[in-house]
Amino acid sequence: MDLPEIPPSRGDDIHNIEFMDNADLVLFMAGNQFMVMEELLGEFRKRHPDIRRIFYETLPPGLELKQILAGGAVFRGRVIDVIPDVYTSVTEDAMIELKNRGLVDDYSVYLHNRIVLMVPEGNPAGIRGVTDLANEDVRISQPGPMEDISRYISEMYREAGGEELLMRILEEKRAEGTTIFTVVHHRETPLRITKGRVDVGPVWSTEVINARREGLRVDVVEPGEGLDQRDKVNYYIARLTRAKNPLNGERFIEFIKSPVAQEIYRDHGFVPHFT
Repeated sequence: MDLPEIPPSRGDDIHNIEFMDNADLVLFMAGNQFMVMEELLGEFRKRHPDIRRIFYETLPPGLELKQILAGGAVFRGRVIDVIPDVYTSVTEDAMIELKNRGLVDDYSVYLHNRIVLMVPEGNPAGIRGVTDLANEDVRISQPGPMEDISRYISEMYREAGGEELLMRILEEKRAEGTTIFTVVHHRETPLRITKGRVDVGPVWSTEVINARREGLRVDVVEPGEGLDQRDKVNYYIARLTRAKNPLNGERFIEFIKSPVAQEIYRDHGFVPHFT
């Protein structure tokens, strides 16, 4: 199998590459957790000071899955061929595939998230809810089909307005040029909104909180508990059977389910699984 390529622009999602060959712990974390990792690992190291060298990625979990299945990936001409001790994903399909291949023994849910609508400060387009995205003059920053969030957004559209709304936003408005797809939605959508290029973008609630912490002038429109998919968005975690640091992987999984870690996630807008 050919090795997948990590886009050269994704350097912010490859962390501590100098430890790649001698890491005490290797983590492939679903990318939309990028804003929480520094604080999370800081607390983890306090409890396990012997785990010093941690290599981790915050790439889209679909790309990380391809790395695992291919035995590596190419980044800026360099082969990254580490086996993660721990892998997380927001789709159970990824975990089922790894289990069917004997690459994980088991997996579990540890976290949830929900979808909101990010808008410019003051909401100049006057967006009140999901169905307003069908309006002819509303420009949307829409996660592309390869991003895991897209399946949940599509379900939100279906629940708000059926297949008609889904096709209106994803097909008709795309052809009209008012639905603009992203490659890395949590980086592109806030930029487009703050620069006035779009009026709205469906994102994880955590990304609005992170954007505000970075000083970006954005607001949020809540779809409501009946539409925001909070009961469907599960984050899964597993230890790889071929992990080089199985004990440290288990320690991290135990930590991520702890009250301390779950509270860190809550502070960043996630919905804890363990209360």
